Amino acid sequence: MAFCLFSSILFAQTKRNQATLDYIEKYKSIAIDKMQQHRIPASITLAQGILESGSGNSELTRQSNNHFGIKCYDWTGEKVYHDDDIKDDCFRKYAKAEESFEDHSKFLKKPRYASLFELEITDYKGWAKGLKQCGYATDPKYADRLITLIETYELTKYDTASGNDSSNSEDKQKKEDEVKVEDNYLSESSMGSIPVGTNHKVVKVEGRKAVIASRGDTYESIAKEFGLRKWEIRWYNKVKKGSVPEVGQTVYIRKW
Repeated sequence: MAFCLFSSILFAQTKRNQATLDYIEKYKSIAIDKMQQHRIPASITLAQGILESGSGNSELTRQSNNHFGIKCYDWTGEKVYHDDDIKDDCFRKYAKAEESFEDHSKFLKKPRYASLFELEITDYKGWAKGLKQCGYATDPKYADRLITLIETYELTKYDTASGNDSSNSEDKQKKEDEVKVEDNYLSESSMGSIPVGTNHKVVKVEGRKAVIASRGDTYESIAKEFGLRKWEIRWYNKVKKGSVPEVGQTVYIRKW
């Protein structure tokens, strides 16, 4: 039994490609950032990038920083031409790789992919199959290829990463603090655990728990009300220290 387990692990390791490992290391932080901004799993972004760009080594990617094979439709920027569905097909050209990752995220915000955002951020299989069903790719095995990449390279660990480098001590501390924050929640409702006697009604906005700011609210006062640390609420809402929410503004009280 132990031998079989060891053999399976060894086989999984031999399937890994160094160029792909290098690609993941180079672009994982960008994928995590885009996940936090747009709620697209980092594992999906990385797997698509690996598949579409040949781990960054395709001629199209090297020529244009286009990691996802996005074509020129509705594009006013620079272009390159590459044989694909037709000879000299038109593709978008980017000044740097991060622009390609951002454009990929915006591309998936189109209405045709709206159903994907009803899935959990950790449901990589649902996302992979959903992309195929929504017509992202014509390859009948596209979803299976994404899933295989995600599982082979253990990309799901980036779907729960809390920052640009999920392995550093600051992020580990944040994760531990989040667990402690959960312990401060005292009652259950249809919205999940919330503190007793809060002044704000908890709502869900794009699948995340939030409140609507009232006159006199600050991020710090809302954080105190919901048992959060000051840095947490600023982190959830991508705001700097000293920022004040406007009346009627959505203030997130949960990361997802």
